[in-house]
Amino acid sequence: MPARKTTKQPNVSAEELKTYYRDMLLIRRFEEKAGQLYGMGLIGGFCHLYIGQEAVVVGLEAAAEEGDKRVTSYRDHGHMLACGMDPDGVMAELTGREGGYSKGKGGSMHMFSKEKHFYGGHGIVAAQVPLGAGLAFADKYLENGRVTFTYFGDGAANQGQVYEAFNMAALWKLPCVFVIENNQYAMGTSQQRSTSSPDIYHRGEAFGIPGDMVDGMDVLAVKAAGEKAVAHCRSGKGPYILEIKTYRYRGHSMSDPAKYRTREEVQKMRDERDPIEAVRSLLLTGKHATEDDLKAIDKEIKDVVNKSADFAKESPEPALEELWTDIYADVAPQTA
Repeated sequence: MPARKTTKQPNVSAEELKTYYRDMLLIRRFEEKAGQLYGMGLIGGFCHLYIGQEAVVVGLEAAAEEGDKRVTSYRDHGHMLACGMDPDGVMAELTGREGGYSKGKGGSMHMFSKEKHFYGGHGIVAAQVPLGAGLAFADKYLENGRVTFTYFGDGAANQGQVYEAFNMAALWKLPCVFVIENNQYAMGTSQQRSTSSPDIYHRGEAFGIPGDMVDGMDVLAVKAAGEKAVAHCRSGKGPYILEIKTYRYRGHSMSDPAKYRTREEVQKMRDERDPIEAVRSLLLTGKHATEDDLKAIDKEIKDVVNKSADFAKESPEPALEELWTDIYADVAPQTA
């Protein structure tokens, strides 16, 4: 990965480090299990795994407060777990079961949780970006001090609606953190071949939106940058852009053989830059945890993930009548 601008890392406690380790490991193990279920034919349609990018959402959730919102694209399982959604409900939705967050009708790319302020994975590239600006507009109108994290990728950054949203967010000083999860390959084309500017966050300058580039394989760097961005938004100064340089280990989706990059490149990232191993190293070298402590965490996480898979398998498929629900809203007629 190229050199990147980073923000000074915060001091964190041993317990915080363990929390980040556990949260990232949950995403990793959950996604590995989802990949297995997909191979068994229990997950249909598209399935985009978050393996390798765990530090991005875990770091930013560490900077969020209760009531803050998040909206993202179709690579969304990590965001769901990081904001506290139940792994059972997420896995059941992936498998199209009644016990899923969208009653089995949304699948991998389209589930929501109003309780956790998660406003979706979205299947249309960049479609969530103006929606994120809209969520932030509501918070600005209500003067509730909330911030919206609007996630999108380096490929989506070339879509026109992104810049329409930038313009409105800057014009109205919306409390929106635009998060570019730059995993460097979009669907399968490297950023160098698809983007005229080397650093995407600079594009906000045309609208007067400040931003930073962040090492997305370092959860502490992401947390520090997130806190800076959130403070900017909460103070009424308008939107902020974070371009977070990360890397996905798997293909774009489960059907992508990822022949546009070498195995050696992927293995080098795994060996030298893995975000979970980095925190593991901090815990061990700082004597904040022992090997046995970390093995216990891994076992705990595997039990949670296996339970979610069992819950999904045991949950029934939705009834046919469910096709007609959640389509229209009952609205009282307006009276003069």
